[in-house]
Amino acid sequence: MVNLVKNFTNTTNFTNALKVTIAAVLPVVLFAYYGYFEIGMTIAIGAFLTYPSDIPSTLKHKINGVLVASFMVAGANLVINVTYLFPYIFYPFLVVLLFFLSMISVYGQRATMVSFSALLAVSLAFAHLNSGVQMLQHAALMLAGGLFYLLVALVFHFLFPYRYLDLQIAECIKLTSKYLKLRGDLWDVDANRPQIIEKQLHLQVEINLIHENLREIIFRNHSASGSSNQNRKMLIVFITLVEILELALSTSFNHSELHQKFDGNPKVLKTYQNLAYNLATTLKRLSKSVENKTKYFSNMELLENLEQLENSILDYEKDLGKNSVSEGVLMLNNMQHYVQKQIEKIRIVERAFTLAFNAQDIKGKERDLEKFLTPLYYPLSTLRENLSFSSSIFRHSLRLTVTIVAGVVLGKWLPFQNVYWILLTIVVIMRPGYGLTKKRSYERILGTLFGGAIAFGLISIVHQPIAISALAILSMLLGFSFTQINYKIGATFVTMYVVFVYGMLTPNIQDVIQYRILDTLVGAALSFTANYLLWPTWEFLNVRLFLEESIQANRDYLKEISLLYNKKGDAATSYKLARKNAFVKIGNLMASFQRMLQEPKSKQKQSKMIYKLVELNHSLLSSTASLGTYIQTHQTTKASAAFNVVIETVVQNLEMAMASVKSRDFQVDAADATKVDLDIHFTKLKNIRRQELKMHPLLSEAEFESKMQESQLVIEQLIWLVSISKSMIQSAQALNNT
Repeated sequence: MVNLVKNFTNTTNFTNALKVTIAAVLPVVLFAYYGYFEIGMTIAIGAFLTYPSDIPSTLKHKINGVLVASFMVAGANLVINVTYLFPYIFYPFLVVLLFFLSMISVYGQRATMVSFSALLAVSLAFAHLNSGVQMLQHAALMLAGGLFYLLVALVFHFLFPYRYLDLQIAECIKLTSKYLKLRGDLWDVDANRPQIIEKQLHLQVEINLIHENLREIIFRNHSASGSSNQNRKMLIVFITLVEILELALSTSFNHSELHQKFDGNPKVLKTYQNLAYNLATTLKRLSKSVENKTKYFSNMELLENLEQLENSILDYEKDLGKNSVSEGVLMLNNMQHYVQKQIEKIRIVERAFTLAFNAQDIKGKERDLEKFLTPLYYPLSTLRENLSFSSSIFRHSLRLTVTIVAGVVLGKWLPFQNVYWILLTIVVIMRPGYGLTKKRSYERILGTLFGGAIAFGLISIVHQPIAISALAILSMLLGFSFTQINYKIGATFVTMYVVFVYGMLTPNIQDVIQYRILDTLVGAALSFTANYLLWPTWEFLNVRLFLEESIQANRDYLKEISLLYNKKGDAATSYKLARKNAFVKIGNLMASFQRMLQEPKSKQKQSKMIYKLVELNHSLLSSTASLGTYIQTHQTTKASAAFNVVIETVVQNLEMAMASVKSRDFQVDAADATKVDLDIHFTKLKNIRRQELKMHPLLSEAEFESKMQESQLVIEQLIWLVSISKSMIQSAQALNNT
């Protein structure tokens, strides 16, 4: 129990919740002590509304984001109060204001959170409308609340400057560990491999998100403040984790074939699986050490496991005879090479947390970091380009505007006690996608019912104001902590907080709960209905774009790999950018498919065929990365003309698949797809490599085997790439014909 509480309080979500709780509670306590409770509550509301804009970034961007949110929150409250007195002006102005605040989401995540803060401020403005000088005082107090939150956030930043980064790194290590664990699961004889691959795809989405967070923090901090030892250490760890994931993704095995080949010698595969699991276990131990801020002690277990694998390969070769098992030994050597590379990279991560960082580990990795970041600028042209129904944000902005205005009108003409609760519910749960809005509506309603029932039960027993205040603060802290990880639990605690606050202010607590539930139901119903009827953004309409982008990213990555194989040398920045883009796009594709599965069955059109294309994209990325990883980690020989012909064929196939996904009318000429006799080129590759090697009499037997290993691995990946690319053309055509 103690460990659970400790792990929970060590999370980023708890730290963020603690910041906003302190910023909201302190003004209330201080001003209430001197008899100015309303002033303290207004400042607290300003802090609460500004809090969402505090997202991970450099210190400069954090300050700018919170400042902009503070002024927009205060400004939105002021203009609502000023225009409300003039109905003929108010409603047209409200429409324009809501639409503008929604549309600024086109500028990225920070703008989305600032937009969310301002929309919450508009909703809460209806809770207490002011007139005269009170309007300015109220807005000024809300601005003061936002600035006070910024002060609290800065105090946390300087007290724990690297805590968020440490926690994100720990989470990244943990997710990478899970990915390696799933790869180990694939080696079970009776493994459900399609299900495991699906889990890997889902995990890829989470890993991509945390990679983007870490790039934003580490790379921007590196550019802004230079190379501090801590930032350099985290840069080493992050880049190495990306390489570990790439290596894991790139090294694919035909597990069924291997189990058949080693059916009589299962020990060697079991030894390998044990080592694969220990790779994951080592990373998991490391993540816990970073998360709990405990000293990490490396052990030699991985090296011992590697030695056991080497011995089992030697025993296999000795027992069955070298000549008869040469192909099997070659496969096992590839597996051994993979785990050797993974151990080397894990040791780099371990060394970063156990010793002073090694400058050699970061050599050459600090170049062109800014190219991996999304540029931060806000041109007006971006807004103009999105002012059309082809933009999902434009449709969502219209939908949200109409729904909120409908909530205002409904609340005014029907006897609702707290109209702003309807509006808050709409702003909080309404999302561009139908699936997430539906999920949020369900969780919000359940959370409100549970929270209301629990809080009412506690208030019936507890009557002391100090105890109720303590429960309110605790509920607020837990509500904000759980909102990001479990919205239903978060909504439960937030409802409890609201009920406790009203329990201290009014004796009619039953009415408060009743209206809270009613308003939540109305807001959820309006959001759900609007998302279904008003310019809906069904994911099956967008998934083709994500498919096209993923295929294109894989094609560009393959081109960079071909360039590297032909020119040799270190991987250029363009190669790394292409690799990053391929990983990001496959994650976006999988996220789109997940959203599609949350929508009504009638809108999940061609889901099986789309999932097949998702899997093919993932397999293509795996095979492409395998080729790229091998080229980077081996001294490869000169690329032959036959190699380039095969690569060009794969690129052409991918371009045809892209065209087919992009246009339903595109038809592939079967002759174009098979115009190159690839079997001849594969045979040429094998013969060329063997003859080239025989021309070097100084090569030892071990060197000859190593070069032949290169030949076999490269040719296998090329065959696999051609097969996948052809399957993608066929699947894309089938998608158009169904």
